[in-house]
Order: sequence, then structure tokens, then C-alpha cells
Amino acid sequence: MGSSDGLVLRKVLCIWLPQPFSTLCGTCGPSRRESLCGSCLLTCCSWIMVSPGVWSSDARRAMGACLLPGPSSSSQDPRTLLSCIDFRYITDVLTEEEAYEILQKGQVGKKEREGQMLMHGYPAYTTSCAWLGYSDDTLKQLCTEALKAGWTRFKVKVGADLQDDVRRCRLIRNMIGPEKTLMMDANQRWDVPEAVKWMSQLAEFKPLWIEEPTSPDDILGHATISKALAPLGIGVATGEQCHNRVIFKQLLQAKALQFLQIDSCRLGSVNENLSVLLMAKKFEIPVCPHAGGVGLCELVQHLIIFDFISVSASLQNRMCEYVDHLHEHFRYPVIIKKASYMPPKDAGYSTEMKEESVKKHQYPDGEVWKKLLAAQEN
Repeated sequence: MGSSDGLVLRKVLCIWLPQPFSTLCGTCGPSRRESLCGSCLLTCCSWIMVSPGVWSSDARRAMGACLLPGPSSSSQDPRTLLSCIDFRYITDVLTEEEAYEILQKGQVGKKEREGQMLMHGYPAYTTSCAWLGYSDDTLKQLCTEALKAGWTRFKVKVGADLQDDVRRCRLIRNMIGPEKTLMMDANQRWDVPEAVKWMSQLAEFKPLWIEEPTSPDDILGHATISKALAPLGIGVATGEQCHNRVIFKQLLQAKALQFLQIDSCRLGSVNENLSVLLMAKKFEIPVCPHAGGVGLCELVQHLIIFDFISVSASLQNRMCEYVDHLHEHFRYPVIIKKASYMPPKDAGYSTEMKEESVKKHQYPDGEVWKKLLAAQEN
């Protein structure tokens, strides 16, 4: 693509970006999973192309920096930013004027919060120490390494066997001590009554939240669990499987969660995520993004740093998931210092993969697939 072609494409994308999904995918029905997956891909690419990142002097900017409203010519005016959001179906909880007021209030102290991010980064938690299936020795080794690296927030997978969960949670809590934060993740294992009973048995380990205790589509089930666990001091976290703003609206209305987990890929890209960040602020529910997949850490760092600087203005009970594998396949991997995400300083959305990694894993002719297919034949 030549420079003139690039200029034309940028102009086209500047028309695309402000359009709500109802305009772009109107014939597909209201925010179905399939249409949102497609529009997510296109919109992510669009944001990357128009990101002209960066908290630096480079003329081009990281996607997250491009979101920040402010007086400079490269910063988004709140009205321009809001034009990217489809408010249809959510005006009963958040109007465009209310969203504008939130962003206007976010201007106060914005520079100080930018400085705080540049200096200290956004707090993260690790999921890498306590996957189901790890031996006790592996769990101990990984926890020890994480503690030495400065991690203070840990998440453990639960739900397969209660007695095994009790043993593993006791081991982890004893290792990290009472002052550090522990979360639990059931990955949709339980029915509603089972979730309440199971977590009552794990309450002694003082988890901050139980993540995805039941079907991600069961809003009222999450509300029941949330109400039952509140006296135990355990919150409910969910959202990584939610595919549109309406589901999040109902979770918030039903008081079904205390921690909201956006996913940068499942949830219709930047535009749809913006509406959820603003609704979460309206309900004063902390956003703690899901990032347990390939490239998700790279994507979501932009959204959550923007949320702190321009929307929530708070780090209270807020953190972003981090997993430490597969970052080597990306040209601009996340930078973690002292268990915090440091603001990205490269233009775009941080998800460009290395050419050699793509070739190696390309189906069916890549080196990895050739070995797998050959092994199957043998």
C-alpha cells in the first residue's frame, strides 16, 4: 500500500470508527455474537490504522493514548469519543449526556493520573501460579518465584474437587500470607446452589472474588450467588464471556457482580468496551479486565489505563489480569514492572505478531503444524 492509498484508507476509517454497530451491522440483528465477532475484528483494525503509543514524543500514538480526551490536537474531544458509542438499548441506565459528564469530570486530575501511570503503571494480578492440574511442587515453585518478583495478587483455579480446592487454597494462602490478595476462578463449573455451597467451604481463605461461578448467560443466577456470598465478604466477578453492552447493563442492574471483567476481543472491540467502562463508572463497579489468552494482555492494557486516567479515576479494588506466556510472539509485548502494566510506547494496539511466529504456526504448512500432523500419521 502506497502513501496515497494509506491516506485514503485512513479517511475511510475515520468515517467507519464513529459509526455505532447498529449502522455497520444493521442487517445482522441487535448485537449477536457472530456479527460482533466480525465487527470486533474490523473495528480493532480500524483503531490501529488511525492511531496516528503513546505516552511519548512520537507523532504516532498508542491506541490507549488516542482515547484520552484533552486539549491537544491529538487527543479525543469527549463528544468525538462518544460518537463512537452506540447508546441504543442502554439509555435506561446511561444517556449520552451522563457519559459526557463522566468524561468531563475525568478531566480533573487527568495529568496527574497520566504521570502516575508512567511512573508506577497499572496494578496487575497473576493467574500463572495455580492452574488446575499443577502439582503441589509446581504450585509452590511458581508462587515462590512470583513473590520474589513482587507479585501481591494471586488467582487460583477451583471447581473440580472440593477437598482438592481446600488443600490447594490453604497451601497458597499459607505461602502468600494473610495480607496479600487471593482470587478464585471456577470457569463456569457450578449450578447456582452448588456455587454458594462450594464457596462457603472456601470462605476461610478470604478470597476477594469468585470468578464465573456459573453459566455466563445466567444473570439472575449470578445475582443470587452475589447476594448469598456478600455476608462472607466474597464478591462475584464475571464478564469475560459477555458479548455486548446489554448483557453488562443487566448484570449491573441486577447487582449480579462486584467486579466487572471486560474482554477486549469478545466484546465488540474498543467502541463497545467504551460503553461498558462508562456504565461501570455510573454504577461504581470496578473494572478488572480478563486477559488470560493469547494477545489479550497486549490489547486490554490500553483500555484499562484509559479507564483509570479518564473514566474511573480510581485504583480501589482494581487490577488487570496477567499471564506470562506467549508474549514472545508479539512485536510489542506488554511491559510488566513491579507487578504492574507500564503504558505502551509503541503506536497502535500492541497486537502485531512477529512474521516468523505467524509462518511457523500457519496451518497446514507451518513448522508446528507439520510436526503435529506427522505425529498423527505415525
